[in-house]
Amino acid sequence: MRKFLYQTFILFIFMMQISTLSFADDLEEETIDVNAEIQASMNAKEVPQLNSRSCVVLDRLNQNILYGKNEKNKVKMASTTKIMTAIVVLENSSLDTTVEASKKAAGTGGSRLGLKTGDKITIRDLMYGLMLCSGNDAAVCLAENVGGSIEGFANLMNAKAEELGLSNTHFESPHGLDSDGHYTTAYELALLSNYALKNTTFRNIVGTKNYTVMLNGSPKNLSNTNELLGNLNGVYGIKTGFTNGANRCLVTACKRGDMDIICVVLGADTKNFRTKDSIKLIEYSFKTYEHFNIKDFINQYISDWQKNNPNFFSIEKGFSNQLEIQVDSSLEKTPIISVKKNLVDSIEANISLQTYLQAPVNQNDLIGQLQVSSEGTNIAEFDLFSNTSIRKNTITDYMFNFFKFYPNQLENSIKK
Repeated sequence: MRKFLYQTFILFIFMMQISTLSFADDLEEETIDVNAEIQASMNAKEVPQLNSRSCVVLDRLNQNILYGKNEKNKVKMASTTKIMTAIVVLENSSLDTTVEASKKAAGTGGSRLGLKTGDKITIRDLMYGLMLCSGNDAAVCLAENVGGSIEGFANLMNAKAEELGLSNTHFESPHGLDSDGHYTTAYELALLSNYALKNTTFRNIVGTKNYTVMLNGSPKNLSNTNELLGNLNGVYGIKTGFTNGANRCLVTACKRGDMDIICVVLGADTKNFRTKDSIKLIEYSFKTYEHFNIKDFINQYISDWQKNNPNFFSIEKGFSNQLEIQVDSSLEKTPIISVKKNLVDSIEANISLQTYLQAPVNQNDLIGQLQVSSEGTNIAEFDLFSNTSIRKNTITDYMFNFFKFYPNQLENSIKK
């Protein structure tokens, strides 16, 4: 009997460990002195040494990658999944709708809002439970009410991923508990976060430090699991994550001056490492980069070039040799780029054009390229097109030119 009880006890402990391994998510095992980590990273100027397996810093203005480490590798992302969950809910439901928690939602393990079967709560409050305390039970409750089921909601998530062009991202659940078919990349998670932050409601939720939800008419206080929110200058969201398969994850949005960045760290060994890595990357990015108006720079360069090279083109059989050039329209879409501060003064442009052309030359014909570089490093490259049309000479044109210039040529010959 004693042996049986002992075996039963061992089995119980084993099952509890398995449960923890399977459902751990955003549980607070570590206490972090965030201010100490901030101070330690303030003077970092060199490229930071990181523990995280995969990370990226993205400039929100132009989607330039300021730093990347395995940023396009497919990895598990734990509760950062809930960024997509929140967006799908916001775009497919009414926040003021009151819903009832199912047995399945109430039984979901890991980090929890604390739902019980039959609990009544608004979708708005579930959203705060999803993003602040990372409630897996809130995620399932939202999925069932918006998508009909976890599978149905996952279909909505994947459809949204496809719409956003996230080709290396796939969802199987609304909470992000480990699953082989549930993955993303640091880069695509940054792109998703950039999209999500354009939603005012989403941004307000992830930027909230503390919030009180009403559960069955009773108040429940929630605190945000994001350790950088309210502690690091400029941070305004967005989501933490942890599973044994994904390790520690953190997506952070931070704005200082005119620069607004998203920092993603995935696969850190501990919460302490994810905090350190995030701070290092954020401080490095703001100290290293600044915005540069490449549109104004290129337009001025081309204007000066045209003035200094009025007879550059020779257009065979062309009505004229006066050809104007224009830059690829992609310059209008990204007029501002991110450049390392120590390279700004050395930025230069180099133009490569076809000197000899054959008429007719049509407007928007490709005629060359323009490269922007700094200290031998290529920063950007743009195609150059004709901005005017040069038609081919006709017989009438040849006759007109003959009678226009021949008398003068004849007169000059006689005088000689």
